[in-house]
Amino acid sequence: MHRRILAGAAGLTLLLGACSGGGANDDGKDAAAGYDPSAKVEITWWTGQTEDAEKVAEGLAAEYTKAHPNVTIKTSTGASTTDDLLTKLSAGFTGGSYPDISYAYGSWAGELATSGKTQNLATYVSDPSFGWNEIPEAARATATYDGKVIGVPALVDNLALIYNKSLFDAAGVAYPTDQWSWDDFRAAAKKLTNPAQNVYGTAYSVSGSEDTTWHLWPLLWQKGGKILDGKKPAFNSDAGVEALELLRAMAVDDKSMYLDQTDEKYLPLFNDGHVGMVMSGPWALLELQEAGVEYGVTQLPGFNGDHQTVSGPDLWVLFDHKDANRAGASRDFIKWLTSKETDAKWNLAIGNLPLRSSEQGTPEFAAYVKEYPGGQKFFDNLANARQARPTVAGYEEMSRNVGDAIAKVLQGAAKPKEALDEAAKKSAGVLEDS
Repeated sequence: MHRRILAGAAGLTLLLGACSGGGANDDGKDAAAGYDPSAKVEITWWTGQTEDAEKVAEGLAAEYTKAHPNVTIKTSTGASTTDDLLTKLSAGFTGGSYPDISYAYGSWAGELATSGKTQNLATYVSDPSFGWNEIPEAARATATYDGKVIGVPALVDNLALIYNKSLFDAAGVAYPTDQWSWDDFRAAAKKLTNPAQNVYGTAYSVSGSEDTTWHLWPLLWQKGGKILDGKKPAFNSDAGVEALELLRAMAVDDKSMYLDQTDEKYLPLFNDGHVGMVMSGPWALLELQEAGVEYGVTQLPGFNGDHQTVSGPDLWVLFDHKDANRAGASRDFIKWLTSKETDAKWNLAIGNLPLRSSEQGTPEFAAYVKEYPGGQKFFDNLANARQARPTVAGYEEMSRNVGDAIAKVLQGAAKPKEALDEAAKKSAGVLEDS
């Protein structure tokens, strides 16, 4: 499954314009206080899914309502694309027509949390029966804003190194291992590159989107750097500059890196045998399988033995309509949907990693790793996702600034230090105001 690209600045501007200040469930009260589990209630669920996954979601909603006949779930994708959900939610906040539950990209969490429309699930998920700690830490952190929990992770993933065995064999290069350094990665990329056959050692997005930005974060963290220091940009530290310099050297000096202007070309080129290695996630496995690629998966190369990765978890965000029964039914449904038993019918059924560690022993997980070679490696690699992207209202704009900086550097139009300093300067104001 190809990862869908995050919504851009237009959606952010609309959302901030439609909603003023505040945080999750601003009055501090439990939105579901007084919930009657037997009350007749209708809730709206925007799934944000593609056609095939939407059918699975509708089937699960029907399964839930059969067991809870007092609950009606109006299920739809919510928008024509997942990217459009943020704009649709913004308009709904203004007009009062927003759903009870919506899929959301993790990078939207800060904006949604400050809308004043979300439930606060902090007490709810802390109950032992919820199994909150079975969900990876980075995903839990993404759902949390200023101590409030605005939703439940819907999907977990991470970046690992996927390599084309046939290209390695043809170049006489040893396969990557979990112990690889970034120097090993760079050396292999140079050997794999064959301009006469249009083969590149690796690839990187230079669209300036979040796909550009989040691929830098593991290298920054491995170098000991931080994205933010409080609300101040910190990615332009020596750690960030050194991380970006490695990528610049590969793109500009070695010319071993294919630069994708769109986010959409580098995985198909990998599948077609024109790229030797990509930093990608479990969503790529289905396409790899369909393309018949002989591939392998390892954890990311590291600096000084640190192999941290980044996770891009998405969320089921729960919204408050000042109706205890709607709020309570929404919570109960999402608890059921993200339970060990149901998630195996959801995420594993549509090719995603399981949401919970407890699913590793299920028959569905065994079938998943058999069907998708590399699935076990991605599941194990969740342990290397030790930090989360910041859940702050200014993240999206900051990400765009960093993405633009990376794109300039990799195309030889700027040096790492000056580009990251410029991105930090542009981002400082919006972060301080978040």
